[in-house]
Amino acid sequence: MTANTLSSSPIAESAQEWRQLEMDVLVGYILLCGVLLSMALIVAGLLWKYIQTGGVRLEYELAGMNLFQFVVSEIRLAALGHFRPRLLINMGIVVLMLTPFFRVLASVVYFLVVLKNWKYTAFTLFVLLVLTGSLFLR
Repeated sequence: MTANTLSSSPIAESAQEWRQLEMDVLVGYILLCGVLLSMALIVAGLLWKYIQTGGVRLEYELAGMNLFQFVVSEIRLAALGHFRPRLLINMGIVVLMLTPFFRVLASVVYFLVVLKNWKYTAFTLFVLLVLTGSLFLR
C-alpha cells in the first residue's frame, strides 16, 4: 500500500474529519465562553452601577489609549482597591476584545501540537503576531 492510497483511505479521511470537528468545537467553546463571560461582567457592572446610582450612565474617554494601556490602568486601579462598577464593565470589554486573540492562539497551538501542520501553524502564527501588534496600537 502506497502513501497515496493510505491518505485517501476511509480511515484517514475519518481521522481528518474528526480532527476538524475537534478544532471546530475548541474554537466554538472559546468564542462562546468569551462572549458569555464578557456579557456577564458587563451586565454585573451595569446592575451594580444602577443599584449604586439609579442610572447606568458612564462618563470616561478611551481616546489616546491602546488596549494594553487600558488593561494595565484597570488592573492598577483594582490592585489599589478601587473596585467600582466601571471596572467590571471595562473587564467585560477587555474579555470581548481578547476573545479573538485567544481563539487564534488556540489555533496555533492546535495546528502545531495536534495536527503538526507547519504550513497552517505558520499562517496562523502570522495572524497572531498581527493581532498582538494591534493590541499596542492606538
